[in-house]
Amino acid sequence: MKIRHANERGHANHGWLDSYHTFSFADYHDPAWMGFRSLRVINDDLVMPGKGFGLHPHRDMEIITYVLSGALEHKDSMGNGRVIRAGEVQYMAAGTGVRHSEFNPSEDEAAHFLQIWIQPDRSGATPRYAEKSLAAAPAGIPHLVASKDGRNGSIAINQNADLWLVRLAEGEKTVHTLAEGRAAWVHVAEGEVSLDGKTLTAGDAASITAPGALRFSATKPSQVLLFDLA
Repeated sequence: MKIRHANERGHANHGWLDSYHTFSFADYHDPAWMGFRSLRVINDDLVMPGKGFGLHPHRDMEIITYVLSGALEHKDSMGNGRVIRAGEVQYMAAGTGVRHSEFNPSEDEAAHFLQIWIQPDRSGATPRYAEKSLAAAPAGIPHLVASKDGRNGSIAINQNADLWLVRLAEGEKTVHTLAEGRAAWVHVAEGEVSLDGKTLTAGDAASITAPGALRFSATKPSQVLLFDLA
């Protein structure tokens, strides 16, 4: 297990946007942290009321947004437009090219969300959009958010990667089994958990490359994103 502490991440405060970068992104560059397997970006973003990202292009990237608090208004060149709120996931396969904007429509509440980029298993895929709400998902049970085959109601993505959301109340425990040849990236979005005896707090992450059971125990109400990667 290798720990990536929250205070070691890249940080950029633009006033309207306060962003922490787990991996190299924009002006933050660290050759030691260019991504992990197909996982390329985890940005922990806080967008101020009435502000946002103007229309801009992407291509050949799987883009997942998970809202922790507040709301985010999405518009794209595929014709999609919606406000996503806390507990909701938004997915875009940028593929051959897509333009989109993300805006905080609130007049008084910041929008806190994680923006995730996963490298696709092929270039030139057809752009695609999907959403999934986990706002009512119960704690104590890992929830499959995204997968290559879209199994169990998850969002189908263009990569052999499973994204799980683990919500835990204080004192709750759960286990995820990592198969031979797979690797895991664990990102604590909120709260505090013990992972195989190591304490991780909000913004902390860990990579695991050996197969076996990953044991989680929450010392505070927590949300954890677990990436199970080929």
